[in-house]
This record gives sequence, structure tokens and C-alpha cells, in this order.
Amino acid sequence: MNTSLQFVLFSTLVAATPLLIGALGELVVEKTGVLNLSIEGLMAIGAAVGFIAAYNTESHWLGLLAGGLAGLVLSLVFASVTLVFLANQVAAGIAVGILGLGLSAMVGRSYESQSIPPMAHWAIPGLSTLPVVGQAFFAQSPPVYLAVILAVGEAVFLRATRLGLIIRAAGEAPHAAHALGYDVLVIRAGAIAFGGFLAGVAGAVISVAYTPLWADGMVAGRGWIVIALVVFGSWRVGRIAAGAYLFGAVGILELLFQAQGVQLPSQLLSSLPYVVTIIALTLLSMDRRRIRLNAPVSLGLTFWTGQ
Repeated sequence: MNTSLQFVLFSTLVAATPLLIGALGELVVEKTGVLNLSIEGLMAIGAAVGFIAAYNTESHWLGLLAGGLAGLVLSLVFASVTLVFLANQVAAGIAVGILGLGLSAMVGRSYESQSIPPMAHWAIPGLSTLPVVGQAFFAQSPPVYLAVILAVGEAVFLRATRLGLIIRAAGEAPHAAHALGYDVLVIRAGAIAFGGFLAGVAGAVISVAYTPLWADGMVAGRGWIVIALVVFGSWRVGRIAAGAYLFGAVGILELLFQAQGVQLPSQLLSSLPYVVTIIALTLLSMDRRRIRLNAPVSLGLTFWTGQ
């Protein structure tokens, strides 16, 4: 029993990590009033470039960095199209996402089915030896710890810093922020770049740390779950983190059922995270009051100084 519980806890944290990192980046973007639907493509290009970098340099950290930079560069395409040319954010996001998926397949073609050594785990002295939770919580790979630190830091940043207030103002009242002398377009561009970097890192975590190999399509819809998580968490860091770990737990049910000898179609088990996403969003959409209270007022709306 303890072994099964330890497996569930350990695997949940691992599976949730790319979701949480990607969602934290998307949260900052949406806080400025921009809806970026290209996360799937950003994660895909991050996964491909991150794996290639890690494979050739034999450094997992350089792989994560390269994946983040790839996501950042592609996110600037989205920023240019929506902020400079005032394109529809939904259409531009989908188009850039498709572009990212195509680019990832192209650049990763020669690395198909290649693998790299697993990323070393960091065992925290004194804590990693605790019964059950020790190995699950305190003997993880570095990205798991990074995601937790990032979540805590972002929560404090958005609520307790001047820049965090400016970011929220750009999404809640962009014209008022502009009247006070803040460049809303620059703020939004910076947020998009930050979100793109974290989306790229999240993709690289999948190919470098979670499953250390490259296969086309390995992001497998996680980018859409990331976007859903921001809504699921009502644009609040704590709720988004809780949602990420919930979705992570659902995602490893297939492995758990297989370990327990439960005979269910693998296709059904693989679809569970997406079924849960649909159910969660359906239930949340019924509470329109919560959505109105927490969603940035200008989310998805085009802003330009001539208005």
C-alpha cells in the first residue's frame, strides 16, 4: 500500500510539473489582457529544441534553457501580429500554435526516437528519508522543485510588487494605465515573451526530464490543458497549482491501473485528462459570477493608443 501511494504521489508531481510551469506563464499573459492560444505549439517547439540541445550538449539544463528560448522567440511572432498589426488574438494564437507544431516536427525529424540519460534527482538531506512522502516529495528532479518555487514567487510578485500591480492594471484597465504613463503594449509584449519562455521550458521538461526522448506529438494536448488550467484556477496562482496537481494525478491513472492489473482500454485511460478538462470547464462555466469577478476585464480585447 505504501509503495502504491508513494508511486502515485511521485508520478503526480512529475506529470503536473510541465502543466504548472506552462500555466504560470499563461497566467501572466492573461493578467495583461492577452489571450494566447498558441501554448500547444510553444510547448512543442520547446520540447523539440530542448531535446536537441540536451542531446548535443549532454546538459539537461542547457536543454531547458534552449527550449525556453525557442518558446520565447515563437511567442514574439504572436506578440507582433496581435500588438503591432492588431490581429484577432484567438485566430493569431491558433495560427502560431499550428506553426509551432509544424516547426517542432521539422526540426526534430532527424532525432525521432533518440533518447538521453534521465535527469538526476535531487534528494534533500533529512527529508528524502521520510516514510512514503520522503521519496515522493523530496527526491524529485529539479524541474519539480522549480515549478513550486516559481508558483510561490509568482503569487507574491503579482500581489505584492509594483510591477505586478502594473501588469494587472494593463489587463483590468489598459486605458487608465496608459493615461498614467505606462506603455501597455510594452507591458503586454513582455508578458507574452515571459509566457512563451515558460511554455518552452514546460515543453522541454517533457522531452528532457519527464520522458527523456523525442517523438513527434509528445506534448499531446497538454498546451490546451494549460490554457484550461488558468480558467479552472480562476486566474489565481494557488488554484492553478491545485488544478495542475489534480490533472497530473488523473494523467497517471493509466499507469496505476496497469500496475494494479485493471483491464481497461488504453485509449480510454489516455483520454481521461481531456475528459476531466471538459467536465471541469463545463462546471465552471455554470458559475458566471466567479468568472466575471476573476477574469481580467480586457482579456482578449485589442488595445491601441489611438482609441
